[in-house]
Amino acid sequence: MRLRRLLVLAMCTTILFVQEQLLIIVPNVQFTTLLIVLFSSVFKFRETVAIITVYVFFDNLYMGSFHPLYTPPMFLAWLLIPISYHTVLRRTKSEVKLAVFGFVFGFVYGWVYIPFRILEFGITDLWPYFLADLPFEVIMAVSNFATILWLFTPLHKTLETELAALSASAAHEKR
Repeated sequence: MRLRRLLVLAMCTTILFVQEQLLIIVPNVQFTTLLIVLFSSVFKFRETVAIITVYVFFDNLYMGSFHPLYTPPMFLAWLLIPISYHTVLRRTKSEVKLAVFGFVFGFVYGWVYIPFRILEFGITDLWPYFLADLPFEVIMAVSNFATILWLFTPLHKTLETELAALSASAAHEKR
């Protein structure tokens, strides 16, 4: 991997982490889903997985939430975005399809935690957990839908332009 590309991936990971920490005061309102969808559309699958891995590690390190019943579902849930983008969504650039995906993902993200909550609390405490989490899933779903619908296309164009300029600059320096 070229150093410039690695630096771009590091900057994207930093933006992903910092925006979530800045918006932590508003539960489940963030640009994380938008950014991971954006990164999945611009970078290779392997690069997006690297961004997610570093992001989840630092998020759990910073928040002090490393736990075998919390960190793995978070990692798995975020991985569903690049997996879905490169398979089910077939690398679509349609902001409407991606916004609908983001809406559905708002619920799926919460549901990925359910098996781990069953291990932690038992099956009898599943419904109270599910009902308590439902309003936050709705908030995340609506937030994902709105941010992807409004911001995906302009951010995608900007990132594509900057990456093309970076590649052209690297090619020019080789001469």
